Amino acid sequence: MKSIFLKNSFLSLVAILLLSNTSFAQTLFFERIYDETLSQASYIVGDTETQEAIVIDPKRDIDTYLEIAKANNLSITYITETHIHADFLSGSRELAAATNAPLYLSDEGGKDWQYDFPHQGLKDGDQIKIGKIIIDVIHTPGHTPESLTFLVKDDTENPMKAITGDFIFVGDVGRPDLLEKAAGQIGSQEIGAKQLYHSIEKFLKLPDNTEIWPGHGAGSFCGKSLSNIPQSTLKQEKLTNPALQFSGKETEFVNYILKDQPAPPKYFAMMKHLNKVDRPLLVAVPKLAKLNKQETDNAIQNGLIVIDTRPKSVSGKGFIKGSFLIENMKTFSTFAGSIVDYQNQIILIAEENQIEDLTRKLMRIGMHNIYGYITNPSDYNLSLQKGKTIDTDTFKSYLENRNIQKIDVRTENEYKSGHINGVENIALNTLENNLDKINKNEPVIIHCQSGTRAAIAYSILVKNGFENILNYSGGINDWVEKKNELVK
Repeated sequence: MKSIFLKNSFLSLVAILLLSNTSFAQTLFFERIYDETLSQASYIVGDTETQEAIVIDPKRDIDTYLEIAKANNLSITYITETHIHADFLSGSRELAAATNAPLYLSDEGGKDWQYDFPHQGLKDGDQIKIGKIIIDVIHTPGHTPESLTFLVKDDTENPMKAITGDFIFVGDVGRPDLLEKAAGQIGSQEIGAKQLYHSIEKFLKLPDNTEIWPGHGAGSFCGKSLSNIPQSTLKQEKLTNPALQFSGKETEFVNYILKDQPAPPKYFAMMKHLNKVDRPLLVAVPKLAKLNKQETDNAIQNGLIVIDTRPKSVSGKGFIKGSFLIENMKTFSTFAGSIVDYQNQIILIAEENQIEDLTRKLMRIGMHNIYGYITNPSDYNLSLQKGKTIDTDTFKSYLENRNIQKIDVRTENEYKSGHINGVENIALNTLENNLDKINKNEPVIIHCQSGTRAAIAYSILVKNGFENILNYSGGINDWVEKKNELVK
């Protein structure tokens, strides 16, 4: 087996596998497209002789797939998804509109888990044929009731690749609690866990050399311990994946898989909804306008949301009061989706060369209602506010002061794994719902792991009328680096 990894401007990672010197392998085209910002993988599978291709789980900025198809003389003839996604807005309908390719989607899972827009239904046991390539459809519920896995093979009985979506990851399996925690389906997580157990039992009967190509890697909230390795084999996962060690032990598996799952970002509920219902399409990346002073003043007065994406070291020296300080990093989309109301129009603060990147990141989670951007608030004579940061020694001097509230805005699981003694936990994505736990009349110190979430929390508190805020910007990383202890 030979693996070739390529890079281009559209891809974080592209994997093209040439399996052997058989005529089938010579016609197989296989690419993994990986979006590092959401830790999400999509795939193009094609036959180079017939020049047909299928796209599986496309992201919303579909020009990526159109460019790959053009560069490889392929025609996108089918589009499909493994399930109704919660962590990104699927580009399946945009791609179908751009290519006129039919949309094949799951009709499994019962009436409550059907797509609410026209498509061609897929059921367990169906096949999709692309030239010499055969894709078997198997129903693998658990993460979601309608979840499908696609087995890519030739005309033999043995699958070569399993495109598993959020069913089986490298090192983990898809969490069954999202429908309850993100979509409000009370009581569904136990049902999903049992379904997942039986789907795994069925999957374990496949040949050991079956390649596993999942829908996510490390950093995704769709599991609790995903690996950053792009693919594996069933044999390897049987040996090393903790979730695959419960064969014949359903109760133990249910207890294991529901324990210690991370809190899902708030925007997951919106994605579940938008990926299920009919919605307006966005077939091209929007071009944003640079705003002048009058347009900016009017927008701010009218309550538009300002997202300041500059590095925290820059924005902290002068930011617009009421803006969100969300630095343009890999995690930008997740944080924006967790704290920004989808009903509001957005203004971005960023350098010119980052505008397209930010636009793509936002449209992938359904945020495309962007009015425009500015590059430097200082150029607009706006009233700016400075952040107040403190170092480790200053923070230490305040720890025994009971009149100063100390808050760790990391997730609950991070906090439990080790925190600074005397500091309470209010996770960033719950902060606005827990403002009543913070006394506006007394100082408050916030921190996180490295300072990124603390900067966001700082801006949320300012936006909600808090004035006496200190940011221990070094956070846990700085605390540990200076040989200070954590407690559990």
